[in-house]
Amino acid sequence: MGALQQGLAEAWVAIATFVPKLVVFLIIVLVGWLIAKAIGKAIQIVFARLGFNRLLAKSGLGEMTSKSNIDISGLLVKLVYYFILLIFVQLALGVFGPNAIKDLIDTVVLFLPRIVVAIVLVLVAAAIGRAVGDLIRGALGSRPIGPVLAKVTFGFIVALGVIAALNQLGIALTVTTPVLIAALAALAGVIIVGVGGGLIKPMQQRWGRWLDSAEAQFSGSPGSTGSSGSTGGPAENGKNGAKPGTGDAGVSGHA
Repeated sequence: MGALQQGLAEAWVAIATFVPKLVVFLIIVLVGWLIAKAIGKAIQIVFARLGFNRLLAKSGLGEMTSKSNIDISGLLVKLVYYFILLIFVQLALGVFGPNAIKDLIDTVVLFLPRIVVAIVLVLVAAAIGRAVGDLIRGALGSRPIGPVLAKVTFGFIVALGVIAALNQLGIALTVTTPVLIAALAALAGVIIVGVGGGLIKPMQQRWGRWLDSAEAQFSGSPGSTGSSGSTGGPAENGKNGAKPGTGDAGVSGHA
């Protein structure tokens, strides 16, 4: 009986100490949920007032997100919501003392702001790329090479933003940095070899045609080359062919 009473007493003490902690845990989580819900709603209102979707469309990522059914504004709101909620869950778990779940949530809480920063980096890079592309397109006017250069510039700047975002997240650092360096080195090598050597003899003629076409587009010339040499050719041949015949006829007539 003594051992049974002692076990029951210890169980009662454990329950008596656990229940208040559980109540405090639930209260903290409830308060955190209400605050996270309110802040998420406020961010949605701010995005609606600022016209976030219009800004996203102007940055050049609107078509990409619409095709993939990704709501960037909703994603940012959810990240902020879960970030705040997990902070309160982290505080609530502290009531029970050190535990593995609290350590895991600490890691997630530290990682969520990096995701937000990475998304912002991609958006800023897309906006800069769109602005630079518009400047290139406006500077080249209606020349066909303008849209091509604008798209290439936009894609290159967005790629740099994506690499910066991956570095911010700490994902594939050993891959993204060498890829960026290799891409820049390859681009520099192509420019050096292409401009200096014409990519060897088979490419020299092609470079000549491409450069002539680009020069015609930049200068705005109509590009009607070689037309003067072909006009009037058949008529002149006919005249030249008729003159000997009439000359021979005239000579034979006199004879």
